[in-house]
Amino acid sequence: MDRKIYDLCVIGGAGHVGLPFSVAFAAAGKKVAIYDINPDTTNLISHGIAPYMEKGLDSILNNVLSTGNLILTLDPKVVSQSNTIVITIGTPVDKFLNPVFSDIFICFEQLLPYLSDEQLVILRSTLFPGTTDRLAKWLQSKGKSPLLAFCPERVVEGKAIEEILNLPQIISGTSLDAEEKAKLFFQTIKVEVVPLTPIEAEFAKLFTNAYRYISFAISNQFFMIANSAGQDYDKILKGIKYHYHRMDALSSAGFTAGPCLFKDTMQLNSFAKNEFGLGQAAMNINEGLVLYLIDRLKTRYNLADTSFGLLGMAFKAGSDDIRSSLSYKLKKGLVFLAKQVFTTDPYVTVDKSLVSIEETIDKSDVLILCVPHPEYKMLKCTKPIVDIWGFLGNGTLI
Repeated sequence: MDRKIYDLCVIGGAGHVGLPFSVAFAAAGKKVAIYDINPDTTNLISHGIAPYMEKGLDSILNNVLSTGNLILTLDPKVVSQSNTIVITIGTPVDKFLNPVFSDIFICFEQLLPYLSDEQLVILRSTLFPGTTDRLAKWLQSKGKSPLLAFCPERVVEGKAIEEILNLPQIISGTSLDAEEKAKLFFQTIKVEVVPLTPIEAEFAKLFTNAYRYISFAISNQFFMIANSAGQDYDKILKGIKYHYHRMDALSSAGFTAGPCLFKDTMQLNSFAKNEFGLGQAAMNINEGLVLYLIDRLKTRYNLADTSFGLLGMAFKAGSDDIRSSLSYKLKKGLVFLAKQVFTTDPYVTVDKSLVSIEETIDKSDVLILCVPHPEYKMLKCTKPIVDIWGFLGNGTLI
């Protein structure tokens, strides 16, 4: 067996899943290589600049770069120089909400020349149930038998590094050797491990995100019911939860989006042959909240003569990530109907159409709080603000 240079190589390591994972292990003393095909992003990271917001990332990144524990490369040869390979490519869904398997198989096709049987290969992102075992058989048909494991990430974006180092890690392997090696790998950062079979682990990941998506849909449905009856959901919610801890999990209403919850719920629905009624209902409610909001605005304003300002374009509070953000669905709907639409966000940097909050307030007749960023908590404004979150303390009735 050839001597390896790196303890770990993270494929797609410049992304939201891969980078926190890479720096967490590098900070634990591992020699980590990031292999990514995006030269602009890898260049930023190699100079100590985090390409997106993540708590603690900047300081840890600069530290592990200075110690030499983290390197970045565009050369796939680094895969053959590493003991463990972590792949952050998963199973997306297409425009028909069906799983797409091609991305993960194309990735492995390109990595075949660099894989060896003694390496541990960990799949990290969401996989359609049965994909890990299917990949193992495919690799064997190509004459490769690395130790293949599926160890899903379950962290919250924005707190990824903290949670990687503290949350129990579900592990699975297509062989006992793969499972044992995955267990030892994660025990190097002193986290508990929970062994499952590959398909159990794949379901665990999907169930986790689908449960959260459905939970948010409950709150959004309650909001629409209360609001349509002319009642303030936020006031009702506070009354329900006051010293009544059985309802602690019931959240406020608000846009439920991002790159995982919707996608993973739809994958589970596809696996269930479109008979996952709760998931379908959750999608209709969470995606339909935007359309409900527009319909309510129609009853209060002449949209063609009204300019709207959207506060927050990220998919969640305290984030700069706009992937699958429902703020853009709202913008698209209002652009077609309203006089003008202005958008702002204190964190987002990739959308050149954004303007300052001052300009948004000045040029808008009505403001809509799309994302409850902390910067908006003490917002001083005399113009009407639609706040379905109940974030500003003025109620949710629209």
